[in-house]
Amino acid sequence: MFEHDFLGLFPEIFLINATIILLIYGVVFSTSKKYDYPPLVCNVSWLGLLSVLITILLVAAGTPLTVANLFYNNLIIDNFTYFCQIFLLLSTASTIVMCLGYFKEESLNAFESIVLILLSTCSMLFMISAYDLIAMYLAIELQSLCFYVIAASKRDSEFSTEAGLKYFILGAFSSGILLFGCSMIYGFTGVTNFEELAKIFTGYEITLFGAQSSGIFMGILFIAVGFLFKITAVPFHMWAPDVYEGSPTLVTAFFSIAPKISILANMVRVFMYSFYDPTWQQLFFFCSIASMILGALAAMAQNKVKRLLAYSSIGHVGYLFIGFSCGTIEGIQSLLIGVFIYVLMTINVFAIVLALRQNRFKYIADLGASAKTNPISAITLSITMFSYAGIPPLAGFRSKFYLFFAALGCGAYLLALIGVITSVISRFYYIRFVKIMYFDTPKTWILYKPMDREKSLLLAITLFFITFFFLYPSPLFLVTHQMALSLCL
Repeated sequence: MFEHDFLGLFPEIFLINATIILLIYGVVFSTSKKYDYPPLVCNVSWLGLLSVLITILLVAAGTPLTVANLFYNNLIIDNFTYFCQIFLLLSTASTIVMCLGYFKEESLNAFESIVLILLSTCSMLFMISAYDLIAMYLAIELQSLCFYVIAASKRDSEFSTEAGLKYFILGAFSSGILLFGCSMIYGFTGVTNFEELAKIFTGYEITLFGAQSSGIFMGILFIAVGFLFKITAVPFHMWAPDVYEGSPTLVTAFFSIAPKISILANMVRVFMYSFYDPTWQQLFFFCSIASMILGALAAMAQNKVKRLLAYSSIGHVGYLFIGFSCGTIEGIQSLLIGVFIYVLMTINVFAIVLALRQNRFKYIADLGASAKTNPISAITLSITMFSYAGIPPLAGFRSKFYLFFAALGCGAYLLALIGVITSVISRFYYIRFVKIMYFDTPKTWILYKPMDREKSLLLAITLFFITFFFLYPSPLFLVTHQMALSLCL
C-alpha cells in the first residue's frame, strides 16, 4: 500500500539512515582505544556534506509532475515542496562547508554537532512537506530538540550553556502554545488535515462572537504565536539576541539560515492555504511593522557582531512578512525571492565571520583597518553590507523592491512606507562596517591568516550572485512564480 509513498520519501529516508550510520561510526571509533581515540569531526563533516549532496541529487531526480499526497494526506510533494527542499539542502551544505575549518581553529572534537545538524535538516524537510497539523508539530519538535542541544554544544563555555538553556525554556514554551492551538482547532473542527481545514474555512467568517468561532479564533491565534516565536518576529523575539550571541558561531550561522526557510514555508502553507482570512493578515501586518522598527533601532546600539546580526535577522523577518501580509500570489512570490536573497547574503557574512574567528573577532571595532591587511575580505563584506542595506543595483535592493511593490499592489501603503524608512535607518549600522574597515585605525593591528579554500569558494559564489543578480533575475522569478502558483491553485 505504501510502496509509492516510501519512494516519494526516499531522499528523507536516505538522509536519516546516513545520519544514523554517521552517529554509529563516530561513537564506535572515537571511543576506540585501538585507534587511540581519534577526533573524527573532520571525517564526519565531509561524510555529512556528501550525504547532503546525495540527498539533493535524490530530490532533484524526483521532479514532481503532479501533486502527490503521501501517507493518508499527512505529507505532500508539489513544486513548492520540491524547490524549498532543494534550497534548504543547499543552505545546510553551505553551513557544513563553512564549519570545516572552524572545528580545527576552536579545537572542538564534537562530531555530534554535525549529526544534530543533519537530523534537524531531516526534520525541516518533513516540515516543508507537512500537510497535517500533527505531522507539522512532530517535525517542528524534532527540529527544536536538535537545536536546543547544538546551542549548548560548546560545553566549556558558560555563554553557550546559557544560550542553550534560554532557547530550551522559551522554545518549549512556544511549542506548548503551538500544540495547544492545534488541539483547539481539532477540538472545534474534528480534522487536522490542511486540505480539509481549507474546505471548512472557505467562506467561513471567523469572529469572536459565538462559542465555536471564538474557539477557532483562539486556536489559530495560538498557532500563529507559536510560529512567530520560532521565526523570531516581534513581539516574540526576546530569546534571539542572547541565543545568537551565546551559541558557537557555526550554530549561529545555521540558526540564521536554515530554519527561516522551513518555518516560512510551513507558515505560508498553513496561513495562506488552510486558514486564509483577513483577520490573520492584520496580525502579521502588525508583526511586520514591529519587527522592521525594532530591528532597525535596536541594532544601532550594538557593538558585538553576532548580536547585531541577530537584530538584523529580526528586521529582515519584518521585511519578509510584508509579502506574507499581502496574501496575494505576488506577495508570496516576493516573500520567496526575499528569503532566497537573504539566505545568500547571510551565508556570505557568516563565512567571513567564521574566517576571522581565528583572531577572536567579536566586536565590530575589531575590523579596524582590515581593508589594508585583508583587502579582498573587506571588499566582499562591504558589498554584502551594501546589499543588506538595500543599495541598488545589488540583490538586496531587488528583494526589498519586490516586497514593497507587492505591498503597494495590495493596498498596504503603510507597510511599504515603514519598510522604506527602516531601510534608510538600517543603512547607518550596515555602512558602519565599511567605515570601520576603511577609515578607522585600530589600537592593535591584526595580521589575518589566509582563508581556507572551501570558504573562499562559498564567498565567490554568493558574492557573484549578490552582485550580478540584477543582470539576469528571470530564473529565480520563474521558479518562485511556479512555487506560488502551486500553493495558491
